[in-house]
Amino acid sequence: MISIKSEQELQLMRQAGKAAAAARDAAGKACLPGVTTAEIDQIVRKVLAEYGAKPSFLGYNGFPAAVCVSVNEEVIHGIPGKRRLVEGDIVKIDVGAEIGGYHGDTAATFAVGKVSPDALRLIEVTKQSFYEGIKQARAGQRLSDISHAIGAYAEANGYAVVKDFTGHGVGAKLHEAPSIPNYGPPGRGVRLLPGMTLAIEPMINMGTHQVFILADGWTVITADRSLSAHYEHTVLITSGEPELLTE
Repeated sequence: MISIKSEQELQLMRQAGKAAAAARDAAGKACLPGVTTAEIDQIVRKVLAEYGAKPSFLGYNGFPAAVCVSVNEEVIHGIPGKRRLVEGDIVKIDVGAEIGGYHGDTAATFAVGKVSPDALRLIEVTKQSFYEGIKQARAGQRLSDISHAIGAYAEANGYAVVKDFTGHGVGAKLHEAPSIPNYGPPGRGVRLLPGMTLAIEPMINMGTHQVFILADGWTVITADRSLSAHYEHTVLITSGEPELLTE
C-alpha cells in the first residue's frame, strides 16, 4: 500500500531532504584526486549531524557506512574505505537522512578532476533522464509513465537501463511501496495522487544493463565493467508541479 503523507509528515521529510541534499553536495565537492572514500563518509556524517539528522543508511540491513560511494563501474551501494579517488573517476554519492522518523533519499554522480567526454555525457544523460521522468510525476498519471519516460530517454541516447534495481516509495521507511522501475511501457501501475513521496533514481550504464553484486554483499557493478551513473531525488506528488524534497 502506498502511503499518502500528511502536511506534518511532509514538513519532516522536507527537513530530512534538506539535510540529505546538503550532505550530498558537500560530498560531491570533496570528490577530488587523492581523497579516500572513507573521508567522504566522514564528511557526510558531519553534515548530517549539523542538520540534526541521522544517516538513514548506517546499519540499514547491516550496511556499515553513512553514505554509498560507488566509483566508475560500481553502480550503487559502494562501501566507503581506503580507496583513493584519481583524476578521471566518476563517483556516485547516495545519501539518506532521517529526521523525526522520516527520510530523504538523494544521489548524484560527480566527476573527479577532468573526465572523458564519454563519461561527462553519461552523467548528463542520466541526470536528464530523471527530469524526463518527473515530467510525468503528476497527479492522475500512471506510475509507469515515469518509468517509461526515463528508460526511453536513456535508451534513445544509446545507454542501458539497470533493471535489477529500482526506485521506491520513501517516508517513515527508507524503502516503501511502490517499486519504480526505470524502464517499461507507459500507462500501467497505480494512479499518482497528491501526497505520494517517491525516490526516483535512474541508474544508467554505458554498456550492458546487466549487473552483479561483489563478494562484500553490497557493491553492485556492471557485468562488463562499463561506466555507470546514478541520479536521484525524493519527489512529492502535488496537485501541480512535483516538488523535489532533496533539491
